[in-house]
Amino acid sequence: MYNQYPFSTARPCPVIAHSVDDPFYYLHNFRQVLSWVEQRYDDLLDEQELAFIQAFAQLDSRAQALMVRMVMRKGELFRSDKLVYAEVGDTEQALQPLQALGWVREPAQLALEQLFTMLRKDELAQCFAGQLSRPRAAKHDLLAQLQPLGLAPRPLTQWFADSDVRIFQWCLQPLCDRMRLLFFGNLYQDWSDFVLADLGLLRYERVPFSSDSRALRHRAEVDLAMALHQCAERLEQGDEPLSILGAMTGLHSDNPWLARRHARLLFALGQQCERQGDWDQAMAVYGQCSHAQARIRQVRVLERSEQWPQAHALALQLAAAPANALEVQALERMLPRLARKLGGPPQRRQRAAQLQLIELELPREHAALGVEEAVRQHLAEAGGQVHYVENTLFNSLFGLLCWEAIFAPVPGAFFNPFQAAPQDLHDSDFQQRRSAQFERCLGRLDDGSHRQAILDCYAAKQGLQSPFVFWPMLSETLLEQALACLPPAHLKQCFLRLLQDIRNNRAGMPDLIQFWPDQGGYRMVEVKGPGDRLQDNQLRWLEFCRAQGLPVAVCHVRWSEAA
Repeated sequence: MYNQYPFSTARPCPVIAHSVDDPFYYLHNFRQVLSWVEQRYDDLLDEQELAFIQAFAQLDSRAQALMVRMVMRKGELFRSDKLVYAEVGDTEQALQPLQALGWVREPAQLALEQLFTMLRKDELAQCFAGQLSRPRAAKHDLLAQLQPLGLAPRPLTQWFADSDVRIFQWCLQPLCDRMRLLFFGNLYQDWSDFVLADLGLLRYERVPFSSDSRALRHRAEVDLAMALHQCAERLEQGDEPLSILGAMTGLHSDNPWLARRHARLLFALGQQCERQGDWDQAMAVYGQCSHAQARIRQVRVLERSEQWPQAHALALQLAAAPANALEVQALERMLPRLARKLGGPPQRRQRAAQLQLIELELPREHAALGVEEAVRQHLAEAGGQVHYVENTLFNSLFGLLCWEAIFAPVPGAFFNPFQAAPQDLHDSDFQQRRSAQFERCLGRLDDGSHRQAILDCYAAKQGLQSPFVFWPMLSETLLEQALACLPPAHLKQCFLRLLQDIRNNRAGMPDLIQFWPDQGGYRMVEVKGPGDRLQDNQLRWLEFCRAQGLPVAVCHVRWSEAA
């Protein structure tokens, strides 16, 4: 059975999923990616990419299938005996047209490290008999024994003359990565998303695409995106930040999609400079970074490098116009500490208003349940309905009520059929770009129509991917109790706070919620076991609840010893 992928478009679209019962399902999916990219990004493709699409279409299906198998596997080097697939049949015959095109070749030389990725341990022992001081050591130890010898790259036949194994190199992975980038709009999603959708394990909302719903608008942006990806890979591999920063020179764009990636990479480089104690470089990196936490990191760097006056001056500057609640919280701790470092009088940190506290001593055997479940069961014995929800309930209610706004077809927000969230979800203008939709959705909390809207969305969108809705945690019972007991005004305050800073505010909510349906009341409970303490995002949520009059308590648990 064929299932249409979850999207619609104003233009005819060829992307139709195929059942994984078809042995060539992966080939069909790859063909559909090429068709999608050619249709929507034909003006961005270079001559090599256009020629690849045309030449691929003319290949025999078995050659196509073998090529796609290599594309979807890790690495670019493959053993001949690992390129055996029932649906492909004769591997050598399928390889011939790929070799004729120059897409696959046998490498002229292999470096020692490449050889070690290709050969088994017993084969390596044959290759280097007499050169290994400890031939039975682990494979990585064998490599370490040989590396000091400075063995030069050479053909496989010179490394391993007695082997029947052949090594093939797939040469167009960068090109196929660009195709994947254009299709998915990122390089962290891969071909497995097709399979998961084919199996029905992941289903996505249908969002109309328009001609301006593209992540990348110019060829230069494609090249820039690939360059940023390569820099990020170098950072993961441990390259020096200065070298990577040099490679990033000139990699700037007014494209919001690319600007977000540039900011995240710069922030990660700043953190690496901090870890290395390179304070000046960290300050320079953070100073040119638009990441939400870059400003507060600058204060932290000045403090860690004992530049107290500069740290204090910058902290005062930020405190005059904090960017978000995270900055407010951090500055409340930093300013008194920095003032003391400058020799000023002791300053008391503002004491947080007291929250309702619950002190519990539970039998130690209940620890096996987990502290949250142990408290949930204990509170349930006292009456009411108690659920472990943590961040799931309020996020889900928001996601269901505001589904229309979250999945609005805003230009540049959705550009492939496998998006669980709009690309600008964490942008500062996310709400502003959908202001009319959010006003309409949140307005239902004022006129009382929110309850039916949430229940209708729960039924209509069941199981579709969402950045807010936690389907496995939801049930009709939980929804009914929540909608009966949570005042709309409380929900609205929580939802507005969520929209202020989605990245940071959708976590840190209390663990448990207790409903009293007969009275229409509720209470949230944050649970802390022995030695556990409140995290910063939890403190911010608790302070918000206190300030807005939302009933919340903190429960501290001790385990009692058996008598």
